Amino acid sequence: MALGVKCLQGYLGIDVGSVTTKVVAMDEERGVLASVYRRTGGEPIRAVQAGLSEIRDMIPPQFTVRGVGTTGSGRQLTSVVVGGDVVKNEITAHAVAALQLMPDVRTILEIGGQDSKIIILRDGVVVDFAMNSVCAAGTGSFLDRQAARLGLPIEEFGGLALTSESPVRIAGRCAVFAESDMVHKQQVGYPREDIVKGLCEALVRNYLNNVGKGKDVQQPVLFQGGVSANLGIKQAFEEALGFAVQVPEHSKVMGALGAAILAQEAVARSAAPTAFRGFGVVDAHYDTRNFECQVCADKCDIMEVKVDGKVAARWGGRCDRWERVREPQRARAKA
Repeated sequence: MALGVKCLQGYLGIDVGSVTTKVVAMDEERGVLASVYRRTGGEPIRAVQAGLSEIRDMIPPQFTVRGVGTTGSGRQLTSVVVGGDVVKNEITAHAVAALQLMPDVRTILEIGGQDSKIIILRDGVVVDFAMNSVCAAGTGSFLDRQAARLGLPIEEFGGLALTSESPVRIAGRCAVFAESDMVHKQQVGYPREDIVKGLCEALVRNYLNNVGKGKDVQQPVLFQGGVSANLGIKQAFEEALGFAVQVPEHSKVMGALGAAILAQEAVARSAAPTAFRGFGVVDAHYDTRNFECQVCADKCDIMEVKVDGKVAARWGGRCDRWERVREPQRARAKA
C-alpha cells in the first residue's frame, strides 16, 4: 500500500487472542493503513513478531511509530515484548473502535475463536457487557470443527448457509451435543446446506441465550470479531433479532484498531516518547517462565519475561515485590 507524506507517522494496535493475533497500523486521522490477521498457533510471542514483520513490510521505511497499544488475552505479555504505551481489556478496545466508526452504536456483538462478548452502549458510554469463555458452542472454534467434519472450507461455510431453504434444528446449548446432533442429521441424509444453516442458527441461539441473556439489544448493532466474516452467522443474527446487523469495514481487527486509538490518546496525554522498542523486536529472542513466590503464604504465581537474556518484566503477584525489577518502559530507547 503506497502511503502519502501525511501518513509517515502513526500508531500500532495489537490484539493477541488464544486463536488469532491482529495487528493494525493507523495514521494520525485514525485511518487504517494496514492490518494483519493471523493464527496465534499457541505461540503468542512468535505470532506478534510475525505480525509486526508483516506490518513493517506494508508501510514505508520512513514510517514513525508514535505509540503502541495492546489488548486481548495476551495483552500484558505483548506489551512487554513490543514496548507498549497502553494496555487495555477487549471490552474497552472494541467499544472505542466501534464508536470511532459509528458514534451512535448501541450494541456490539463480538465473536472470536475461543470466546464471545456483548457490549451495550448508550450515548457513547459502555453501560453493560458480558463475556463467555466457557462454552465453545458460541465461538468460532465450534464452526471450525464442524466445517472440518463436513469437509467444508470455513471460508465457504457462510455462503453455503445462505443457500438453505429448509434449515434443520440442531441442539446448540453444548458443543458436544451440537456435534452429536449434527452427525445424526448427516446420517439421516439432510442436505449439507441445511445442516450448515442449522449450525449457524444454533450458534446464534446459544450466544443470545447465554452471553446476551437479559441484555437490552438495541439498534444500531455492529457485529465484530473473526466470525463476523461469516455471512450465515450475520443472517442468523438478523433473523433472530428481527432487524439489521451491520459488519464494519475492519470487523476482524476492531480490537487492534481500538488499541491503536487508545495508544494515540495515551501518548497525547504524556510528554514522554513512546515506549515502542522498534521493529527490531521481530528478531529479538524472548524467554518466558513462571515460578511460585515463596516469600509469604500467598505463594503467588509469577510470570517472568527475558529479552535477549535480560529480565524485561515480572508480574502476577499481589504485591509489587517482583514488578519492581521491570524497566521503566518510557526510559527505553527505540530500537
